[in-house]
Amino acid sequence: MVTSLTTLLFVGTSALFQDNVNPQTATLQDFEKRISDYVSMQKNLAKGISATKPTTEPQLILERQHELARKIREARSTAQQGAIFSPEIMREFHRLIGLAMQGTNSADIKKSLARSEPVRVPLKVNEAYPPNIPLQSTPATILLNLPRLPQELEYRIAGHALVLRDAVANIVVDLMPDAIP
Repeated sequence: MVTSLTTLLFVGTSALFQDNVNPQTATLQDFEKRISDYVSMQKNLAKGISATKPTTEPQLILERQHELARKIREARSTAQQGAIFSPEIMREFHRLIGLAMQGTNSADIKKSLARSEPVRVPLKVNEAYPPNIPLQSTPATILLNLPRLPQELEYRIAGHALVLRDAVANIVVDLMPDAIP
């Protein structure tokens, strides 16, 4: 009887803790898992690409990049906007970006984005980030509020969208329209 009561108490306490999980934390954990899954897939696909000696030859580097991008597109052939930025993750990112843009930060961020070369080109998931378009940096004030990314990925701003870019394969992994007010 004591064992049954102890088990019941443990199960009840576990359920109570699970109900009290911060939904923002759970959403960011979901984002981190999606990122981790993507990077693992990318690394596995890269293993099959001939990686001869390190080179500074631009043509060889581009060939490897294009081959990796092709393999990623095949592996994610059904990927669409929202593959990483689910509705819940987008809500959380909107909240985090909103916090970053409070007060005088908003004016500073908008000035920073206006000074750099604004990117206003339609982007799609799994397509190459256009090589003739500058890689507009994401203001540090925003980056400080967003989850850190592994070195293979980066955040970019394109118009009002937040773009998740594969820096190795130069493809759009996902994008979040209207992320920047």
